[in-house]
This record gives sequence, C-alpha cells and structure tokens, in this order.
Amino acid sequence: MKYVPHEYQTYATEFILTHPISAILLSMGLGKSVITLTAIYDLCLDSFQIRKTLVIAPLRVCTSTWPAEIRKWDHLEGLTYSLAIGTEAERKAALMQSADIHIINRENVQWLIEESGLPFDYDMVVIDELSSFKSYQAKRFKSLMKVRPLVKRIVGLTGTPSSNGLMDLWAEFKVLDMGKRLGRFITHYRDEFFQPDKRNGMQVFSYKPKPGAEDEIYRRISDITISMKSTDYLKMPECVMNEVQVTLSDKEREAYDTLRRDLVLTLKDEEIDAANAAALSGKLCQMANGAIYGEDKRAIHLHDQKLDALEDLIEGANGKPVLVAYWYKHDLDRIQKRFAVREIKTSRDIDDWNAGTIPVGLIHPASAGHGLNLQAGGATLIWFGLTWSLELYQQTNARLWRQGQKETVVIHHIITRGTIDEKIMKALKSKEGTQSALIEALKADLQI
Repeated sequence: MKYVPHEYQTYATEFILTHPISAILLSMGLGKSVITLTAIYDLCLDSFQIRKTLVIAPLRVCTSTWPAEIRKWDHLEGLTYSLAIGTEAERKAALMQSADIHIINRENVQWLIEESGLPFDYDMVVIDELSSFKSYQAKRFKSLMKVRPLVKRIVGLTGTPSSNGLMDLWAEFKVLDMGKRLGRFITHYRDEFFQPDKRNGMQVFSYKPKPGAEDEIYRRISDITISMKSTDYLKMPECVMNEVQVTLSDKEREAYDTLRRDLVLTLKDEEIDAANAAALSGKLCQMANGAIYGEDKRAIHLHDQKLDALEDLIEGANGKPVLVAYWYKHDLDRIQKRFAVREIKTSRDIDDWNAGTIPVGLIHPASAGHGLNLQAGGATLIWFGLTWSLELYQQTNARLWRQGQKETVVIHHIITRGTIDEKIMKALKSKEGTQSALIEALKADLQI
C-alpha cells in the first residue's frame, strides 16, 4: 500500500530522525508504528546511521501490529524483521537471524539481556508503550538500564504517559535519557516535585505535586518530547460516553455493605474475608459485577443486575455489533452462559470481528488494550466490569474510537449504584485530567 503521510506523521518521523532520544506521545490511532518504521528505514537503509533495532512491545502488538505494518507499506520494502517470541529455543533462533529489526515482547526483556547469553548489540531501541517501564522496581526496567549506555538511539512511544500521575514519568524518562532531565534517583525527583498527601504518622501512602511542579516537569522534558492528540490531527467520529446505573436489592446491598464494613462475609454457607485494603477493593468490584470468588476460586453468584442491563444494551443496539469489556473470569463465564458471544483472542477472531460476523464480542482490557484495530467491526463498547487502570481503559476505548471509524462511537459503562464502581469512574476521570494536562503542555506545534 502506498504511504501518503499526514502532515503530523511527517513531523513526528522527522522529530525521531533529528533527536537521538525522543518521546513520542501519540494518541491512539495516529499511526505511531508506521511513523517510527519510516524513521528506522531512513536511519538503517538510507543514511546508514544505525545497524540493528530492537522493538519492545506488548505480546499481542509484537505478533499482530509491527509485522503487519512492515508488510503493509510499499515504502518499507527491503526492511527485514525477526519476531522473537515463543519458546526459549524459538526466541534464540529468531534473535540470531540477520535482520534490521528484532521484535520482542516486554516480558522477555530481562531474559534477553541477562539470561539469553546473546550479546546486546542493538544501536537503536524502540519501546512501544513506554508506560510499560513506569515502574523503576520492575525487572525489565533494571535490565534495560544495564545496557542503556550501549544504545545510540532510543524512542519511547505511548498514548498514556502518566496514567497514574506524574510520578510515572521518572522511570519512563530515566530509560530514555538516563536521568539527565528528571534526575538519576527517584527519591530526588520525589523530594523536588512532590509532597506527602495521604499518610498515617510517618508512613506516606501517596504524594501530590508541589505548586508549579507540573509546569517545571513538562519544561524539563519538552526538548525530547512531542505530544499529539488524535482529535487535533484527525477527523475523529463523535464519541458518546454513557453511564448506565443498576441498583442492588436490599439483600444484595446488605451483603455488599457487610463485607465493606467488617471485611468478612458469610455467603451461601461460605466465609469470605478481605485480608487488606487491596483485597477488599477487588472483592467489592466482584460483588458490584454480580459474583465473588470463594474458596478454591469458586464463583459465588450474588446478583444479575449488570447482566440484565447488558441484555438491554445489546437489544438496544438493534443488531449492530457490540464489544463487551469484562474483567473477572466469572464475568466471562456468566456472560457466555447468558448470551451468544465470542471472545476476541486470536487473529482469526479479530478478522471475523472486523468483517462484521461477530454480533457480540468479548475482550479483556489487559490482553486487548494495546495495538488492536477493531474499528471496522462496530462502534459500540460496553464496560461490564471497570478497571482502575487509566492506561487500559483508554487503550481499550481506542480499539473502536480511532482513525478509520466511520460511525459515532458509543461507550457504555454499567455502574452499580452506591458501590466501588462509582469511585473507579471518578478516579479514571481524575487521572485523565492529569494526563490531559501533560499532553496539552507538550503538544507538537506543526507550525514550528
């Protein structure tokens, strides 16, 4: 296919070419893969500035997106790649192939660097979903930092750079510039830009930015960062957000409130307890959805309020395809038991969905959140169970609301009134405000 780039795509490619370190904050659907591949082609096969590139990405994106993009565009002909996934033997065989690009999933970064026994001889690294390196304690972060000085060029790609707030940015930019802009140590970064927020005596549970911290952080990273929102550069269809509330019965409400208050609940002769706040949060989410795991991971049914609402929404779609995002396995089981549905997991599933042959598709945000193009198959997304992760939330929404979508996208959220669902929605909106401020502050000016 002939590549006729948008002006913003040409700008972004040129930015990568002229900046050995670059953070490209591209809203979902703006074509970050082809933008980056165009730059790699120039650097590798035209100007000969690099010899070999390592692309690190989520597993599904490794298998579905990058190879497909390389094969898709005429101007990339001659650019070779090898996909290093599968068993250890298969990964080693792929990495030993002579190719311009080696593609590996992020879970195997530590293995590649510390366990494979192969030399790390890449002069360019592309991190697709830079937010995957937001934890400075993660093994993948520590491993990549060991070889970072060997890399001449590095590109970080993401649409969700600060999904949990500005604290995420330190590790992401440490990987890119080795601490030049935000400091070499997380403690220094935290002390300079943040102050304790929620605490219990000397124990600090969370931090909030000091006055003026956001602007200063953005200023420091602005020289290597460009930001683009799809709504600024593409003719995007309208996106309608809708909240569908369901109400628990008095008996269901009593069970929910008992667990929330006492951290223990007897349900159908089985005792359910929450050992800590994190466990309680998960169990309350399950109860809001309609079931809860007891002993031995057995799901105990509580209510069908969300299933009834889902049925109404599917009927209201009047035959148009509907995509349903679920979170727990018991959500999946109960939805499959009640409706004729198909989970979107394989390449064949994706093709059939986009061909319009799946009336109701199911996706899990953690496995379908990044890089999948599902906009051809439908324009309605229903969140049966919510997630605290802004990154997964936005990425899942962007499977339908993206370039190429021809219809108005409608995103429904089924929310159980008076439960943790309401807190999750509030948190997602709050986090989005912080992230939007970052993207706005670093927005690319194509007039420059």
